Amino acid sequence: MSHYSNPCNRSNSIITNDIIDKITKVCNGILANNKDFQLADEYDYGHLVLCVIDSVFSIGVRYQSVKNTINHFCDYYKIEKFPKNEELTNSHILKLMDLYTTDELTEKIFQNKQRTSTKNGIRKSEAVLMFLRVLIKYKVESFKDLDKIITNDKFENEIREIPGQKSGISLKYFFMLAGSEDLIKPDRMIIRFLEHESGKKLSLNDCQLVLTEVSKNLNEMGFKITPKKLDNLIWNYQRTQK
Repeated sequence: MSHYSNPCNRSNSIITNDIIDKITKVCNGILANNKDFQLADEYDYGHLVLCVIDSVFSIGVRYQSVKNTINHFCDYYKIEKFPKNEELTNSHILKLMDLYTTDELTEKIFQNKQRTSTKNGIRKSEAVLMFLRVLIKYKVESFKDLDKIITNDKFENEIREIPGQKSGISLKYFFMLAGSEDLIKPDRMIIRFLEHESGKKLSLNDCQLVLTEVSKNLNEMGFKITPKKLDNLIWNYQRTQK
C-alpha cells in the first residue's frame, strides 16, 4: 500500500536536534537489548475489519481486553484472524453485523461494553459500525483499496466526526495495522516515554515527528527500523518499566 509521504511537519514544532539525538541514543540502547524484536500478531490481520475493531477498541484500555474482543468477534462469525486465502470485504461483514442491534453486538458478539469516552461517549461497537460505513462510502472494501483514502482529508474528517475519534489516534493506528510503516499510535505509554526523555510537553504531531526522525537516525546506524516498529518496540519496553 502507499504510505503517507509527509506524516509530520517540523515547522512550528518544539522538537530540536538535541531532543532527537537524545531519544535516538535511548532507543539505540533499547534496540541493542531487543535484537530479535518482532511486530505483534495484530500487524498481520487478514481482514481490514479487524484493523477497524482493534483501532477503535484499543483506545484508553489494556490491550488484553482488545485481544479478547477480537477473539469474541472472530469466534462468533467463525473468522480466521490470519487467513491464508480470501479476505472478507467490509460490505460482507457489515451485512452480518446489521442483522443485530447495537446492544446485541455489544453484549453477544463483541462482549465488550466499553464506550469511546466516559462523558457522552457511544459504545465502541457502534463506533466500529460507523467507521465501517465511512470506509464503504469511500469504496474501501479490503486492504488493496487503501490507496483511495491514505491522503484523503474528507475521509479523515468523517472518521474524526465519529464520537471518540476526534484526536485521530484511532485513525493513525488503523493505518498502522493496515500496513503503513510511516505512522505511529501516540498512546499514553508512547507519549509518557517521549515526554520523559525530552522533558517537554508533546503534541501528537510532535510524537510522530520524533519517532520519524529517530527512525532515520537508527537506520543510518545500521538498524532496520520504521516508525511503526519503533512505536511498538517502545510500547513493549514501557510495559516492562515500573
